[in-house]
Amino acid sequence: MNKKVIVIGSGFASLSAACYLAKDGFKVTVLEKNGSVGGRARQLLREGFTFDMGPSWYWMPDVFERFFNDFDKKPSDYYHLDKLDPGYSVYFGKNNKIDIGDSLDKIYATFEDVEPGSSTKLKKFIHEARSNYEIAIKNLVYKPGISPLELVTTETIKRAGQFFSNISKEVRKEFTNHKLIQILEFPVLFLGAKPSDTPAFYSFMNFADFGLGTWHPKGGMHQVILAQKKLAEELGVNFKFNHAVEKIMSKNGKADGVIANGEAFLADVILSGADYHHTETLLEPKYQQYSERYWDKKTFAPSSLLFYVGFDKKLKNVSHHNLFFDVDFNSHAEAIYDQPKWPKEPLFYANFTSLTDPNTAPEGMENGFFLIPLAPDLKDTKELREEYFDKILTRFEAITQQKVKKNIIFKESFGVKDFVKEYNSYKGNAYGMANTLLQTAFLRPKLKSSKIEQLYFTGQLTVPGPGVPPSLISGKLVSELISKHHQVKTVS
Repeated sequence: MNKKVIVIGSGFASLSAACYLAKDGFKVTVLEKNGSVGGRARQLLREGFTFDMGPSWYWMPDVFERFFNDFDKKPSDYYHLDKLDPGYSVYFGKNNKIDIGDSLDKIYATFEDVEPGSSTKLKKFIHEARSNYEIAIKNLVYKPGISPLELVTTETIKRAGQFFSNISKEVRKEFTNHKLIQILEFPVLFLGAKPSDTPAFYSFMNFADFGLGTWHPKGGMHQVILAQKKLAEELGVNFKFNHAVEKIMSKNGKADGVIANGEAFLADVILSGADYHHTETLLEPKYQQYSERYWDKKTFAPSSLLFYVGFDKKLKNVSHHNLFFDVDFNSHAEAIYDQPKWPKEPLFYANFTSLTDPNTAPEGMENGFFLIPLAPDLKDTKELREEYFDKILTRFEAITQQKVKKNIIFKESFGVKDFVKEYNSYKGNAYGMANTLLQTAFLRPKLKSSKIEQLYFTGQLTVPGPGVPPSLISGKLVSELISKHHQVKTVS
């Protein structure tokens, strides 16, 4: 008989792994604690408005293509993609913004307009970033994080210095204009750490940004989740929703099943795409690999305060993706990483998918998604949420030169407490564990448990790291380990 695998959670990594494992002949059941598929990438539908509840940036389209190609499929078999122009807009104040176009030539021209001579420097920087991207994709991110030797190649040896320098330092070697510096430092924020703590090698994110562009799946990022679910079902994966796993069962040092909603589900392999720390609390203490002290000392990516807002009119002077960098970047970063607290003046991000995807809001209206990055584990109250919503909306009105507060039909918020409640997220983090030098590759929590057999992990807290494309890759990596250690035996 085909071996059974229980997959805990239904985010990008879990669904990726479920597809690969089903393809390899395993009988796969996905247990999801919530009522719908997607984990952090769930969808909110309200009064004709559609919101992605979490991830909203579609970068690195080649990773998505590679995922579907592994099943002889294409993304276009499941959803339609549009390349955004501008990819995003960065606001530094009233009448002071920079649009990032949909081609390198447009971006070079933009940099040159801001700082004469900077386009030549940018071409050099992007050439290096492109090389790093090719090395990362071909040689590094598809490695399982088992051995430090995975990082040792002819190409990485040549670039060893880039692992001990940082993005902030390398950017400032070439650029002096503070706006251009902030734009170049922005992409690595997806990796969950300050640019000054992120190895310079990760400049490959700048190529992902400028070189590969920003895309939008029609209907929102949740369409990718639905595509994965459909693919998984085509491969024979079974889904059970509203099934919160309460315990991982073990026998003779082997994980052999789970208890969800009081019901026992037996399996040959258990794979958790849920929060890594939370998953270990479902085990007997002797089988937990990492102590509370271990987790507490790690650098986690930020949490977030999110707002989903319906407006009864069309908005002006905004793009699909918008970054508001009109306040001090360093002060906000310190409030996240150095001295955790609510930032006095927060940077924030906003997207309005209905500008380019009209079906995500009723006719003549706009949907707004606002995000404030925050330190994990902060006090989270209704009063603080209201205070910060008013802060960013006041600035939004001033910068975009329009009144919007009185045009709000409804708003819903999602904060630190919700990340804990809905996703069992450690300290309410939103993106997992940061990719700092000492939290990269083999230095991250392992895909395979070292304490109990037949238990595996996937997602943003293990390799390769935070973000949607890395989560797809994480699912592939763990499926390969499982297939290697648990060969499927079938009978006719």
